[in-house]
Amino acid sequence: MDINKFIEEARKNAEQCGAGLINKKSSLSGAESCTGGLVSKILTDTAGASKYFQGAVVTYSNEAKTHFIGVKNETLETVGAVSGECAAQMAAGAKREFCTGYGFSTTGIAGPEGGTEEKPVGTVYFGIAEPDGNVLTYHKTFAGDRNEIRIQAADFILKELKNILNHGK
Repeated sequence: MDINKFIEEARKNAEQCGAGLINKKSSLSGAESCTGGLVSKILTDTAGASKYFQGAVVTYSNEAKTHFIGVKNETLETVGAVSGECAAQMAAGAKREFCTGYGFSTTGIAGPEGGTEEKPVGTVYFGIAEPDGNVLTYHKTFAGDRNEIRIQAADFILKELKNILNHGK
């Protein structure tokens, strides 16, 4: 895997996300778990990102997910933090708490430990909360080491955000 290629692609997607947000006169916020702030770092690598990116919270623990962005304890107890339901609640919570037009989330298992047969290492769920209240969720399973999985996850969510902001759903 060419990590530099993924990072460069993610940066291009982040720039296009910014252009889409400016064009829509909207804003973005996030809640990151498995990516640990990497999506936010890539977004803020672009000069002028403060025009559209309000911020994000790294909600790595279940307690942080419930306390800071309102993920329901019931969700964590029944389907777990690595689930579409949790990703949706994280994205909606980020959008609500930061008062932005859009919210994104990442939650998954970057490894090298923590995977199960049902949710192997590389499993990542994503959420995108839209201005109308709709929340889109995505599920991907990536291959590679911890760093490679996190970079692929960041690239994926930025690509999906770019597509929504610049081309519709």
